[in-house]
Amino acid sequence: MAKNSESDTYKMVKFWMIPVVIVLVFILVQKAATGLIIVGISLFLALALRPLVRKVDNLFGRLFGTSKKHQTASAVMAYVIVVLIIGAIVAIVGPVVVNETAKFVEHFPQTFQNTLGGWDGVNAFGRSIGIADLQSQINTGLSDISNNILGFLGNNLMSSVGGIADVATKIGLSLVLTLLMLLQGPELMNQLWNGLGRKDNKKTVTVVRRVVSRMAGVVSTYVSKQVTVAILDGAVAAALVFVLSLIFGFSQSLALPMGMITMTFYLIPMFGQFIGGTLVTLILVFSNPVAGAAFGVIYIIYAQIENNVIAPKIQGDALQLQALVILGSIVIGMYMFGLLGAIISIPIAGCIKVLIEEYPNIRALRE
Repeated sequence: MAKNSESDTYKMVKFWMIPVVIVLVFILVQKAATGLIIVGISLFLALALRPLVRKVDNLFGRLFGTSKKHQTASAVMAYVIVVLIIGAIVAIVGPVVVNETAKFVEHFPQTFQNTLGGWDGVNAFGRSIGIADLQSQINTGLSDISNNILGFLGNNLMSSVGGIADVATKIGLSLVLTLLMLLQGPELMNQLWNGLGRKDNKKTVTVVRRVVSRMAGVVSTYVSKQVTVAILDGAVAAALVFVLSLIFGFSQSLALPMGMITMTFYLIPMFGQFIGGTLVTLILVFSNPVAGAAFGVIYIIYAQIENNVIAPKIQGDALQLQALVILGSIVIGMYMFGLLGAIISIPIAGCIKVLIEEYPNIRALRE
């Protein structure tokens, strides 16, 4: 009887321990969610930089020979290259957008008069659709919008400052962790596999190592192919803006920044190309409405060719994911984590595909 009582007590404790542990893990994960996201972003960036690190390392190897110091230098060089590129994009695109917006505001009265006939033309259009004084209604609406925006900014100024500081801190932590993962990650992983690779579980470690390697390869392959197509997209947009500047007589210096805008936004899956093309179209409209409209039409035509012919050819169906899986992954990722979720959703779907393909091997280990 005593043994049965102890056995029943043990079963009861074991039964209740499982949900308690699950709840505790959930609470801990929720508490550490921000830190886990930062570490996850850093890991994603480190894996994304692997192809560039390999290329720099191969270059150093041909020039100076292979050594541990050169591998470290390769990681640092690749990291610095990417940071400089991002800084150059911000430094070039930012002033151009501000200048074009200011120029648009300065010349808006003249453009308004030439295109719509000024307020007389607007009021005439209003009368044609049954609105007696369309000008006053537009002014009232704009005034209300302006007051609401000012009130929102005034009420949220302090929280905005705190939010900016918080975002800056997270970005800084992500950048530092990414560099450390590039420098120390490979050595740590080798130590992990060597430590786990005992004789009694060597087969298990081999399978797990292959799965992890394939998943890391999915992220690296996706990012490298996406960047390649993004560079091509930016080059085509820049060339198109340059040609339009020769035809319509606006500043040719807009070509490079506009190409950088489309290249950067293309890195956002599915919707980034549309966002980048729309921004460039609006900026060109500030300089020349006809040129902006021409760019929008031509870019839409090119986007169809790129998405259906060029991108699949360059990417080579590297992840071998169906369109339904890609779109579904993006929608789920976007609603779970916003823009960040949309960016990482496709690599995550590719990693899940690897797990499904490797499931028979994993199951064989359990048996």
